[in-house]
Formats: sequence, structure tokens, C-alpha cells
Amino acid sequence: MAEERWEQGDAREPRAGEAADRRTVRPEEAAAWEALVATARRTVTEGLVVGTSGNVSVRVGDTVLVTPSGVPYDRLTPRDVTGVDLDGRQVLGTLVPTSELPMHLAVYGAGDARAVVHTHAVHATAVSTLVTELPLIHYMAAALGGPVRVAPYATYGTRELAENMLRALTGRTACLLGNHGTVAHGATLDQAYDRTAQLEWMCRVWLTASSVPGLTPALLSEEQVAEVGERLKGYGQRG
Repeated sequence: MAEERWEQGDAREPRAGEAADRRTVRPEEAAAWEALVATARRTVTEGLVVGTSGNVSVRVGDTVLVTPSGVPYDRLTPRDVTGVDLDGRQVLGTLVPTSELPMHLAVYGAGDARAVVHTHAVHATAVSTLVTELPLIHYMAAALGGPVRVAPYATYGTRELAENMLRALTGRTACLLGNHGTVAHGATLDQAYDRTAQLEWMCRVWLTASSVPGLTPALLSEEQVAEVGERLKGYGQRG
């Protein structure tokens, strides 16, 4: 499809029978929407979701921009910006927000996250059906806050699922959702996405290692992972 130009303040005209947009899109929201759509499309191209499964959100001030329900990401344009306030009331756009909105709002209400990525990644979803916590197969569990927990299954879009997820996220930046997928949050969309990809990779490593007949993967201790967590605090370039 032809690329539309992303313009600040752009909002689509309401279709017949729809209410007018709640308010004008601010420049910072237009930029954040562009980044959100790019991240959502990335979850598809990199195999973390199929079709319209999964969802992405980003917080801009007291507004949460979120992918709409049931709309393929490659069809989203600047005119489809969808946003709610922190209580879930729609303030931007006319498209219905994702059915997993309670889960996203729960993350923002519990801490200082600025972005959330939810996927149905294959290996992570498979692991969520086998264990209650991802075995410590790799030290990069430290980058997610420690051993990754599995939130017990609950129907999608429910408050029960949001509550289960919050318990699994305590002290963590990512978790698995039983028989469902993954949730990761971060200070930016890139960070939330990277944590999602890291979790899926670790799940794939564990499944691969544990599938060798007659052998059991060697695991790390929580102390070893905690030591890596301390080292990671000084990782990367300064300033």
C-alpha cells in the first residue's frame, strides 16, 4: 500500500455513524503513534504475533496510545490514532482500543512504565504451558529482573488476567501469560520490544536444550543471575 505522510495533529475524518474524534492529536502523540505502529508491525515481521494478535501501547503524559482491536497493523495510518486516559476513557480516535486494554492500564497504574508490548510468541507461549517459571537457562534473565514467572491463565481482556499478570510482574519487567503469550514493559517502546525478544529467545533456548533425549540442561542459580544483574547496571556506553 502507498505510504501516507505522518503529519503532526493528523486525525482521520469520522466515518458515517461515528462520533467525532475526542480531541486534536498533539505533536508528541503523533510522533509516539508513528513509533507505536512501527513497533506493532515489527512484532509481525519478526514472528512474534500472527495476524492481529498481540498489542502495543505507549504512554504520553496521561494519555495511553494503544493499537486498536482487530485492525491489521499494516493498515494503520496516522489518521487511526487511538488513545485513552489512565482510567480507560477514550480521548483520541474512533477505533475501538485493543481488548487487552485492562492489562496495559494495569501496568501503567502499577509503576513508571512508558511502553508495553504483548505478543503470542511461539516459544514463549509453549513454555507457558509447561512450567510456572522459566528455568534459569541463561544469565540474561537478569535483564528482566530475575526468574521470569508465568501468570495463571485467565480469559483475555479480563480484570482477572490483568491481576494475574501484575502478580507475575512483581519485581520484573516481563512475564509469561499461561497458555497465552508474553508481556514486557519498559521506559521506551524499543526497550519493551527488546525485552520481549530476549524473553522469546530464552524460551527457545530452554525448549531446545530440554528436548535432547537423555540430557537435562544445566541451570544457573538465582545468585548467579543476581550477580549478572549488578554487572548490567554499568553495561553499555556512558553519557
